[in-house]
Amino acid sequence: MKYDSVKNIFARFISGRPFLRKIFYFILDLMFLRTWHVKKEIKKLYNHNKKLNILDAGMGFGQYTYFLSKLFPNSNILAVDIKEDQVNECKNFFQKNGSNNVTVKPENLLKINYREQFDFIISVDVMEHIEDDVTVFRNFATALKSGGKLLVNTPSDLGGSDVHSEEDTSFIEEHARDGYNKNEIISKLKGVGLEVIKFKYTYGFWGQLSWRLGIKYPILMVGASKIFLFLLPFYYFLTLWLVLALMVIDVQIDNKKGAGILLIAEKR
Repeated sequence: MKYDSVKNIFARFISGRPFLRKIFYFILDLMFLRTWHVKKEIKKLYNHNKKLNILDAGMGFGQYTYFLSKLFPNSNILAVDIKEDQVNECKNFFQKNGSNNVTVKPENLLKINYREQFDFIISVDVMEHIEDDVTVFRNFATALKSGGKLLVNTPSDLGGSDVHSEEDTSFIEEHARDGYNKNEIISKLKGVGLEVIKFKYTYGFWGQLSWRLGIKYPILMVGASKIFLFLLPFYYFLTLWLVLALMVIDVQIDNKKGAGILLIAEKR
């Protein structure tokens, strides 16, 4: 069992159950280090009272859309994804939740055609799934207003997808690339008219260790034998405190290198 198989199990479990989806969002927020980094940067970018037009490009389960709708109640948020089943589930959830500032619709990021409509675009763990990334970056640039900002979170070429050599294979099946080189992604964004104003590595040594202990090893154990499902509570009882402590360290320090990239680019 690999990462994407586990995601599908959770998707079926929370389907049509808004309360369980909120609990699921809480678990994602707690256990995934990338969420800690992304939320920290967004809170530093904008005051919560600011009125923004926001695009969540590749919303997945919708946890970042939910976060944005709470953080920026005066803003309008468009959440899109290519997977129509996820779109339908999220649309149903946000309608039942009374999130009047959220619109959810199916979109292919390679074909979106918005012009100077958004103040802020967020794309978390999406670009590694798209082969023709330059077209998507160009579409983002076209969709942003002048002065608008793009936040991208994606694996780096320094261990992203848990690939550390040419012999390694990605732990995640759907990736078009294992990770970005710093100069490569900055150059691609510059080529479409976006200037990178912040670049940081995430999942440094301590962050990668937290990911293996908190996410990878439990998934591998469950994939080896379903009996580990019953042992997971005991596993996390022993390890969760350490996993969270390692995540705190990764968020607080300046990683000189890391398996993840978080960048903010601006349209001049």
